[in-house]
Amino acid sequence: MEFLLLGTGTSQGIPVIGCKCVVCQSSDPRDKRLRSSLLVRSAQSTVLIDAGPDMRQQLLRAQVEDIDALIITHEHQDHTAGLDEVRAINFLQKHDIPIYCTARVEERLREQYSYIFRHKDYPGIPQIRFERLGADAFNIGDISFQPLELWHGSLPVHGFRFQDFVYITDANEIPEPAAHLIKGAKHMVINALRKETHHSHFTLSEALDIADRLQIENMYATHISHQLGLHAEVERELPPGRFLAYDGLKIKS
Repeated sequence: MEFLLLGTGTSQGIPVIGCKCVVCQSSDPRDKRLRSSLLVRSAQSTVLIDAGPDMRQQLLRAQVEDIDALIITHEHQDHTAGLDEVRAINFLQKHDIPIYCTARVEERLREQYSYIFRHKDYPGIPQIRFERLGADAFNIGDISFQPLELWHGSLPVHGFRFQDFVYITDANEIPEPAAHLIKGAKHMVINALRKETHHSHFTLSEALDIADRLQIENMYATHISHQLGLHAEVERELPPGRFLAYDGLKIKS
């Protein structure tokens, strides 16, 4: 399988509008971060995890014309604000898009995108259908997903394990059942917002500690704020097997 990091930034992305810090003014393309999203590809299937406000730009940049399903980790805007972009896939590929999410996330999407459900026969609205996401493993095509039940402050969210690859965004607590499922993975992408403590995100040092404790071979930090620092400088400080992810990074597993 191939895992493509479509976006690795936090809710404001990098550069932040109006910010003159060295990170936002950097010419290094690794310091340009769209909102966090992951594309999972196998020989037969393509699945998008999260549909943030940069979804159109991300899919165009990656030359993605079709997806088999969309998974929403939680209901925050930087993970849901691009949902309307599935219209292009509906029109081009002539099929609806299943959206895997919890009942709580579905309720929020039905409020946020009420026009989709108010007039179902109106031409041009996104064609979607909901599939329930819970604790049990499930398949989309030939890809097996093991949900990980995590906490993002007081909000329950989901991460995922696919064989020996783990993806965690927007979390600051990994309960023991999820830790057991993660332990020993070869690759883990995990949010590491900044170096200073945050109420609902892991810091870089917390992410590094988790990777060590759970015996992860390769860790990649994502959902990164401009407050973390320049990509090149921060990555030089990291121990072996620990990296900063960047937009466009491909990991094969």
